[in-house]
Amino acid sequence: MTGDDLRGLRANSFGAHASAYAEHRPDYPAEAIRWALEPLGDGAHEVLDLAAGTGKLTGGVLAQGHHVTAVEPDEAMLAELVRHHGGARALPGTAERIPLPDATVDAVVVGQAFHWFDPARAMPEIARVLRPGGVLAALWNDFDDSVPWVAGFVEVARAGAAVPTTVRGDWVPRDGLFTDAGERLFKHSHRRTAESLVATVNTHSHALVAPAEERDEMNGRMLAFLKSRPETARGEFDNPLVTLVKRMLRAA
Repeated sequence: MTGDDLRGLRANSFGAHASAYAEHRPDYPAEAIRWALEPLGDGAHEVLDLAAGTGKLTGGVLAQGHHVTAVEPDEAMLAELVRHHGGARALPGTAERIPLPDATVDAVVVGQAFHWFDPARAMPEIARVLRPGGVLAALWNDFDDSVPWVAGFVEVARAGAAVPTTVRGDWVPRDGLFTDAGERLFKHSHRRTAESLVATVNTHSHALVAPAEERDEMNGRMLAFLKSRPETARGEFDNPLVTLVKRMLRAA
């Protein structure tokens, strides 16, 4: 299997596990969403949640009083989004073919998905639907491995993985369409048990496409590690996370 084949397999692996994704993936901190949209100023804005998945980011944007259009290519993921976030307008579509007219949104936000886009096609499409001065913001939740037990858990979870566990997108302004507006990290946490944290990792694309035997071995390692640590051995605990936010502004 080529690298492109594997990337495509991972990008399309979530729909069959949409309900688990909705149940186990963390939300995004309100502070990170506010910072992402800060250049727009006060008031309610028209926001496109692109590659919205089951609506983890949609819910946070709605909670801050904005109007959200959620665009997602996977039918099962979109159905979960509608079930959980009926206040959003939900449409099938992709970053490379956005089903919206020109210059109709104030912001485009992307949660945990920008790295799946084809930037040569997606960036002009995003620029097309944004109003001049509008915001493009991408957010990624990740483990806070500055915490010792979290660093140990990440090492155990990724040990021996045949499928690479990380992917990163091409975050480069293209053809004068955007200007860089900075990036920030935000700390937060996700309430978990040992079992539900293992379930969270199983919604990550590298786990979804791993061979069953490898995934079972990974799950056994993770659970054994969590049961061995005083911070995570019994009941619920806070799983420390960081959210990286990168933002750009649409050129006027």
